[in-house]
Amino acid sequence: MFSLSLQTGSLEEGYSQTFNWSTYSDALSAYRPQLLRSLTYALIVTVIALVVAYPMSYWIAIHGGRRKSSFLLLLLLPFFVTFVIRTLSWQFILSDDGILLGPLKRAGLLPDDFQLLATSYAVIGGLVYNFLPFMALPLYVALERIDPKLLEAAGDLYASKAAVFRKVVLPLSLPGVFAGVLLTFVPAASDFVNAALLGGTDTTMIGTIIQSRFLTNNDYPLGAALSFILMAILLAGVFIYARVLGTDEVLEASAK
Repeated sequence: MFSLSLQTGSLEEGYSQTFNWSTYSDALSAYRPQLLRSLTYALIVTVIALVVAYPMSYWIAIHGGRRKSSFLLLLLLPFFVTFVIRTLSWQFILSDDGILLGPLKRAGLLPDDFQLLATSYAVIGGLVYNFLPFMALPLYVALERIDPKLLEAAGDLYASKAAVFRKVVLPLSLPGVFAGVLLTFVPAASDFVNAALLGGTDTTMIGTIIQSRFLTNNDYPLGAALSFILMAILLAGVFIYARVLGTDEVLEASAK
């Protein structure tokens, strides 16, 4: 793919290696808004997923008891349905006269021109829903490994619940946070299904552009260049994130 990104030609005439580095500058200049939008959406989705998944995973791991497996099954049950079908179901739910907005409009609680589809809220909501288990499961694994005796010992030392969470639970759950953030941010940034089905022209993400370059326009060099630009940005973000969080400490905490 990297070699293809530097080639010139067409699908009909074939491609030849010309080391055309200008494809990268053309891709950045033409699709910078979509690239920035994808990274912004992915960051928002990751933060929301972390805020939602952490207390849920904490409750299942600490207070789930013998029903932990049942609660995890309930969390994962919708995901036995394919990704596209799940997203299409939200298109039906969020439609202007659908089962959610229709009754609210007829009751006068929402104006007739109110809509959620083709907005950033629908795209972000769809991404959070689809990638929530990617955040919840690593968090659950990390939290489930915490020895309850540590929490009891902290309480015996007169630590408040907030202090126990801040000084015991949160540091020991960092391996799960680290993995969950990566597993959520990376696929969310490159997703194209939610933007295509739930969004509009103002919510196009870079994954949609890459998909159309390859499968619709047959512009393979530009699609390959966009793929490598996205991959480079994500890899740089991952390395910076690991550096800031402290990979060594996370791995050490995970080993303990």
